[in-house]
Amino acid sequence: MDGDDGPMEETILVGDDLMLGPPSPLIPPDIASHVLEGVELCDGILKKLFLCLQVHDIEPFCQDELGLYRRCAEERDKELRGRIQESERKLGQLMPEEHAKERAVQLQSEVTLLERRLILASGIQGMEGFRQRWSLHGRLQDTKRPENLQNAQGH
Repeated sequence: MDGDDGPMEETILVGDDLMLGPPSPLIPPDIASHVLEGVELCDGILKKLFLCLQVHDIEPFCQDELGLYRRCAEERDKELRGRIQESERKLGQLMPEEHAKERAVQLQSEVTLLERRLILASGIQGMEGFRQRWSLHGRLQDTKRPENLQNAQGH
């Protein structure tokens, strides 16, 4: 055998493929302007994707747009997560210790609430259950912010 087992299968992306990784991070309003400054938001690519879907009506005809948007969104979200963590760390260094502790407690209560909601969502069947668990899991992963504040106060 020459190692050629026939033609390679082409992967066709669909809209659900955009939900394979974590959802985009939620950005706290008090640091949003700093975090978003200069970040490619992928809005132009998203407009092209929506236009393609409007014209062609199904995903197989919009593979380039889906691929471009997925790559752009992954890079954007990675950059945003890093900026959010860095902003929380800087904020923890600049704010008085008492305010930082209060903020860390508030963020920790958000973590607890998300954990409880994730447990409740585990009982929901079908696509709606998947979407809720996906969203909550992503938000829970982004709640490392209390540690950033506490680490900043320790320095």
